[in-house]
Amino acid sequence: MAPAVVSRGGQGRATVRATRLREPLRLDGRLDEPIYDTVQYITDFVQQLPEEGAPGSQRTDAWVLFDDANVYISARCYDTASPTEWVANEMRRDTIQLRQNDSFSVMLDTFYDRRNGLAFLVTPIGGFSDFAISNEGGRVNSDWNTIWDSRTGRFDGGWSVEIRIPFKSLRYRPTVDQVWGIQLRRIIRRRTEASYLTPLPISAARGNSVIAGLWRISQAGSLVGIELPSQSRNLEIKPYGIGGVTTDVNADPPTRNDLDGDVGLDVKYGITRNLTADFTLNTDFAQVEVDEQQVNLTRFSLFFPEKREFFLEARGNFDFARGGTDGVGAPTLFFSRRIGLQGGSVVPIVAGGRVTGKVGAFDVGALNIQTDDEDLSGAETTNFTVLRVKRDILRRSTVGGIFTNRSVSLVGDGSSQVYGVDGRFAFFDDVNLLGYAARASTPGRRGQDASYLGQFAYTGDRYGLDVGHLVIEDNFIPEVGFVRRDNIRRTSASARFSPRPRSIDWIRRLSLSGGIDYIQTADDRLVETRERDVAFELQLENSDRITGSVTDRYELLTAPFAIAPAVTLPVGGYRFRDIEGGYSFGQQRPVSGSVSIRTGQFWSGDSTVLGINRGRIEVTPQLSVEPSLSINWIDLPEGRFTATLGRARVNYTVTPRMFFSGLLQYNSSGDTFSTNVRLRWEYSPGSELFVVYTEDRDTDPFLPDRRTQLRNRGFVVKTTRLIRF
Repeated sequence: MAPAVVSRGGQGRATVRATRLREPLRLDGRLDEPIYDTVQYITDFVQQLPEEGAPGSQRTDAWVLFDDANVYISARCYDTASPTEWVANEMRRDTIQLRQNDSFSVMLDTFYDRRNGLAFLVTPIGGFSDFAISNEGGRVNSDWNTIWDSRTGRFDGGWSVEIRIPFKSLRYRPTVDQVWGIQLRRIIRRRTEASYLTPLPISAARGNSVIAGLWRISQAGSLVGIELPSQSRNLEIKPYGIGGVTTDVNADPPTRNDLDGDVGLDVKYGITRNLTADFTLNTDFAQVEVDEQQVNLTRFSLFFPEKREFFLEARGNFDFARGGTDGVGAPTLFFSRRIGLQGGSVVPIVAGGRVTGKVGAFDVGALNIQTDDEDLSGAETTNFTVLRVKRDILRRSTVGGIFTNRSVSLVGDGSSQVYGVDGRFAFFDDVNLLGYAARASTPGRRGQDASYLGQFAYTGDRYGLDVGHLVIEDNFIPEVGFVRRDNIRRTSASARFSPRPRSIDWIRRLSLSGGIDYIQTADDRLVETRERDVAFELQLENSDRITGSVTDRYELLTAPFAIAPAVTLPVGGYRFRDIEGGYSFGQQRPVSGSVSIRTGQFWSGDSTVLGINRGRIEVTPQLSVEPSLSINWIDLPEGRFTATLGRARVNYTVTPRMFFSGLLQYNSSGDTFSTNVRLRWEYSPGSELFVVYTEDRDTDPFLPDRRTQLRNRGFVVKTTRLIRF
């Protein structure tokens, strides 16, 4: 039932009635229109952190409004502290640091399925972020973007915000009477405080995270009274043009200052209000930031995340067997980086299409991409197909299936496929069961081609337990997926005790945990890895963290392992133990990051590792530097070496929609120094200009007696234009 503005039911769950505007709302962040005086505000936010169930320490008043084209969410965020005490040190759109600022957020569950939602966050200085939540946080897609706008302002005693979201930017059920899920959140970072319109248990914070509560969609409130506009064509056309100059000395033949240009097109069409088709022609990803390099001292492949916008959007529809704690390292059956990338080279994407959305109780995803051939990597013209269906069952559970096909296999003549079924079952607040079974069909490989998983997880605030069993047989080769380690039979278990001692003022939470990981080969049951660890973490009231761990390992090498150039470990069993300690400074500080040191035995010798991670130095709210460093001193009977990886990211934000970003990286393992500098300007919502300079050099530039040798260099200008109908 629609209340006048807001009512509360059992356990404080709010029902909000949206109010129709009778005259246009000027989006300026001031909240000085008459509607704010005549319509009752929504208030009485309740803390989740740090004091579960207490009223928010600062008053928050909010409104939900709409007109024929948009839904508006506005708020006055009162704060008795001086603005100099507010945490507002980042403006770039979508950067993770925004979540460590003071903010106001809204989550909309437009299908009212109590599982999936879209969230919009704004900070006091206008930084903003949007992200999609799937399966109650089983996947949070921070790279999801849509068209919306916001403005902020200040008043004597706080700050204000107005958010405008076009109905065209949302998908919802095709019914006359709309009921959506809604959650409103206020974060006051100096207190590590998160307060909500509909109260949430502290266990939903997932280890004291102020951001995770928004993911608990099943416990959000309800929004009624929305009147939808008449159906439009919901058609978006986004052409692009690109031009640049490149040098590549590794090409055959080498190129120098090669001029090139191209055009392409993306199209989005709303088949229904809840089903969307995307088409891409001559796709180009030149504006994408380069990968962050990693040090690999293992025998297995590294995982690099997807960064290309076309594949990031709606990726939650294709997730398979996600939602557990991933303690067993399950494979990814659809890994979009298999499309358009091969052997470190970019493979041209000729065209492709995708259909995503909801049909009744089913989430659907269908994708088909055609790639061209490419000489350097040896890639052939290939077609990729992915089909994914999930059905909602019970209150918060899903079952589904997936099919992938690659028309040209990389391991044999012909095509390869993968079939799989999965289920995720959520009970009460913190009990989760996850499982899947899958089989691969690969040319020339028969038998031993299955993979399956069973996992139980209890993720309460005070106690945690995780038990899982994973099998990946030797011939299970998902050629449109990613497997870090194959031919394994893996059993893992871990337990956690995390009290919140009220008698010690400076400690917010103490966490003690221990686990075991036991890995055999899937075919002959040889014990390849056995790992036992004990760890502790102290979360301090100022948001700093102290960590420590002891790990005992056994590794069996059935073949020689070249861990570094001219350093090879022989076949045999190795037992080694190490200890690690670290200190993390709260990310709301002007200078933040974590420092750690690990030392002890390593394979046949010893190692010491110094790490500086997630570093951030705030110069101004517009300018920041993010350094990181990893130095691995390895001393083995087979040889000594040092593996060093240094990285520095420099960010300068002109406005939330226009920023410069520079990424500098040095890797001693490859003896390379690389530079990537980008300007991104969203000159109109959805329309962007990119200017990108990239350079990669051999050898160490910090040694004065050696010249750096250019490997490749590129300068690119790309512009896109969004046209909406």
